[in-house]
Amino acid sequence: MRRTLLHASLALLLAAFVLSAPADLPRLFHKAKEQFRIASYAEALATLDVIASEAELPENANVRASVRPGLSFYRGSCLAMLGRSVEAREQFEIFLAYSPNASLDPGTYPKKVIAALEEARLDLRKPRETAAAEAPAAAPASGPAPQGEESAIATAYRAYKKSDNVRQPLLSEDWAEGPVRFLLTPEERRSFAVLSDPVSRSEFVNAFWKSRDPRPETVENEFREEFERRVAFADIHFTENEIRGSVTDRGMVFLLLGPPTYVGRKPIRTGEDTSDPTGMVRFTRNDVTTVEKTSGSGSATNVKIENMTGPANAIPDARGRWREVWHYRREVLPPGLPYTQVDFEFITSSGYGNNVLQREPTTLNALDAARRAIVVDRSVSRAPR
Repeated sequence: MRRTLLHASLALLLAAFVLSAPADLPRLFHKAKEQFRIASYAEALATLDVIASEAELPENANVRASVRPGLSFYRGSCLAMLGRSVEAREQFEIFLAYSPNASLDPGTYPKKVIAALEEARLDLRKPRETAAAEAPAAAPASGPAPQGEESAIATAYRAYKKSDNVRQPLLSEDWAEGPVRFLLTPEERRSFAVLSDPVSRSEFVNAFWKSRDPRPETVENEFREEFERRVAFADIHFTENEIRGSVTDRGMVFLLLGPPTYVGRKPIRTGEDTSDPTGMVRFTRNDVTTVEKTSGSGSATNVKIENMTGPANAIPDARGRWREVWHYRREVLPPGLPYTQVDFEFITSSGYGNNVLQREPTTLNALDAARRAIVVDRSVSRAPR
């Protein structure tokens, strides 16, 4: 039953994408899955690349986060079948960042795919197992970060390659309201606000990035490239409804400080919030219909449907009342801060908002220090782990 439910969780991720995506993207995804099914792995990879490019278009911003798990899973599967094991593990590490407990049915997926997924899982567990062997006890979600452990966000970012097809927004008077807002000094914001023509705005932007270039003698601007890579990653992973990921609270922290050392998540318990707990179901009627149509008749299909519609289908709505904590240890914080660790707490609750940063003095000091370090040192505050 565990394998059936976990396999269904992958179907749910894809179903959420299909329901929200423009019509052309589900068609392309279906094409890629069919190409994988008939062992046309190279062709499937090409189709997945088209999907990735389409998802980066401005009009598809609301589906970027939902398309990412399916893309990484099928890319990893195709690469595994083509014998490109290292690249396959990288893709599966990204997928496992979304579905860490995912398991595959041997009757549905080839052995090479299952093996590559498990190898990726082992690679992700190695830092945690090392830390667990050295530590007397596991740290709670809201406690100190275990040394030697890499967060799923850091793992996904380490494997992330920004697509050359990511389109930068056109320069306009709204430029200062985008992700760059977290870098602008008050003086720069005022100076940009009074510019009224495209030429002067373009000159300002060029000077802005040049002033932050850590190696002005080279053609590349390493700071700008790293910042835009973080923006692209945040837009994929931290989108909140119609708000692009790089301008959310989590996006702001990620752009300024990079990936956290460790991430803890837990539901807000009764008594910690005045809201009454609500309920939801794991699988909708559309999900059940999909299984009925694709699995045929027989006892195995009946078991799947029973698992999807039985009493265990109802679960607490933890997503509606959730606390997520990003822990940053001293070695990844801007220099000069007197803290051994800074914890950024994001609260999700009905009527309050999604992943709202709790603006405590220590967190605000860390963000201000990161901004100052960028201006003073003309470099990214810290390289990603």
